[in-house]
This record gives sequence, C-alpha cells and structure tokens, in this order.
Amino acid sequence: MSLPALLEGAQMTVRIITVGIVVALIIGLVIGVINVGNNKVLKAFARVYIGLVRGTPLLVQVFFIYFGLPTVLDFRLSAVTAGTIAIAINASAYMAEIIRAGILSIDNGQMEASRSLGLSYFQSMRKVILPQAIKRMVPPLVNQSIISLKDTSILSAIGIIELTSSGQIIIASTFKAFEVWIMVGFIYLIVIEILTLATSWLERRWTV
Repeated sequence: MSLPALLEGAQMTVRIITVGIVVALIIGLVIGVINVGNNKVLKAFARVYIGLVRGTPLLVQVFFIYFGLPTVLDFRLSAVTAGTIAIAINASAYMAEIIRAGILSIDNGQMEASRSLGLSYFQSMRKVILPQAIKRMVPPLVNQSIISLKDTSILSAIGIIELTSSGQIIIASTFKAFEVWIMVGFIYLIVIEILTLATSWLERRWTV
C-alpha cells in the first residue's frame, strides 16, 4: 500500500524538478552570458543576483516566496508554484556560474575571430562559443540538477506532498520507518540514475 503513495509523491517531485530546471537553465544562461559581457551595469546586476541567491538558504527563499511576497504584493501563490519558483531561482544562480566558467574556458581568440568576421557579440556567443562550451557544461549542470532534485525535500515545509513528505506521512501511519525510507531512497536513486545515463548519452553524442 505504501508504494502507490510514494510513486505519487515521486511524480510531484519529478514535475517540480523538471519545470524548475528548465526555468533555471534559461535564467542561468541569461545571467551567465551577462556576467561575461562588457556591460558594467548588467554585470553588477548578475553578481548581486548570484550573491543573494547563493548567500541565502533555500528554505529561506521558499518561505520568502510563499509567505513573504504575498503579504507585500497582495497575491497568493499555490505551494507547488512557489516551490517550483524557489527551486528554479536557487538552481539558476549556481547554473549561471557553471555557464560563466564554461564560456570562459573557451579561448578568447575565437570570440575575437568571430567578431572580426562581422558577427555581433550575441551571434558569436550563440554560434561559436556556446556550442563548444556546452560540452563542458553538461556534467556540472546535471550535477546541479541532481542537487536540486534532492533539495525538493525541503518543499514539504510549505505543505507540498513530494517524495520525502509522502514517506513521512506513510511512516506516521504504519510506523515502518526502515522499509519506507529504503523505498524512498531507492526511488531517488532510480531518478538520479536516469539523469546520469542521460548525461552520458549527451556527452557521447557531442564528442562524436
């Protein structure tokens, strides 16, 4: 009887992490590219964003988005929406630094060469730099995705019934802590293994 409830919690976890990571990648890419650009104002914004997000605990960010913002802006987010936004924002700051490091790992001469051919900065970034840098970014980006996947357990603090929370509820009614946590850990391992296999496939494809 425990497995269906755990699988339902796992579905919620996968749903949150999938949307969260996609949004985090988009934000992280924008912030990462800005952070290697020449616009001082935008770079300052990017650094403040990364510093604020990385300098505060995820739990504080979750509470701020779910409890804090609605009191100021007079609107209400569902727990799932607030949790997904918090995961996305938290992961985006770390991904921005991964993307920045990946871009800087490409020889600067390639940017200069593409600019001399008439490409704009963003065209050079999109057509020349990023296609090379992304091969180096994939492993650390997936590693951050795995960390964020584990971080979804924090979302039980605002009432989201994800995988870990489902396990806690089952234990409260069955008192079978050992068996339930074994199953919870096994489900996390399966999801993480799928991510790891996907990473290996992407690396093989891009290095051919």
